[in-house]
Amino acid sequence: MSRPPEQAEARTRVPRFTRAEHRVHRATATLMAVCVLTAGCLYLPFLAQLVGRRALMVTVHEWSGLLLPVPLLLGLASRALRADLRRLNRFGPHDRRWLRAAVRRRGDRPAGKFNAGQKLYAAWLAGAVLVMLGTGLLMWFTLPQALGFARAGGTPIAPLVWRTGATFVHDWLALALVLVIAGHVGRAYGDPESRRGMRTGSVDARWAAREHPLWRPEDKSE
Repeated sequence: MSRPPEQAEARTRVPRFTRAEHRVHRATATLMAVCVLTAGCLYLPFLAQLVGRRALMVTVHEWSGLLLPVPLLLGLASRALRADLRRLNRFGPHDRRWLRAAVRRRGDRPAGKFNAGQKLYAAWLAGAVLVMLGTGLLMWFTLPQALGFARAGGTPIAPLVWRTGATFVHDWLALALVLVIAGHVGRAYGDPESRRGMRTGSVDARWAAREHPLWRPEDKSE
């Protein structure tokens, strides 16, 4: 007797992400979206006129940026998330093969649970967020009125050249972030099974074998 369709489908799916990882991803994505949208309201004239309330947009932008690392820090309590962070931090010969094949648009693309493109994206995003956080704090806390952190007479703590440099880096890196995140979202929408894996925690076994042939879901050390 044949199995019901739902049972057959369940047998062909393998676990990929835990609920904790899903929540960290969603919370981080939400905070990043708020940062990007409020930044647009501050820098693009037509959005600034449409939304108004610039002071509110500044406050929301600042606090969403400060809170951006919090979901990941809280998520470190999850053993599965820590294991995936270790995987993302490893770069082996098969990752270099994956990159060469991606550049040439031909050849095999061997990958473990995460491919080389995902590893580079995660590393770049982590570094970019830290730089954005540092430059944002420098811009925020060097204002004469910011929380009273100023010398006598209202002089900002940091020299003008520091604040100018922080603003330059913050603005241009923000543009780069928007472009890279747009590419990430575009790739995600081009791969429904990958999105389903993040949303439900499991992926089709055939998809896993095709896209991540070196990944063994039962191997916790991979």
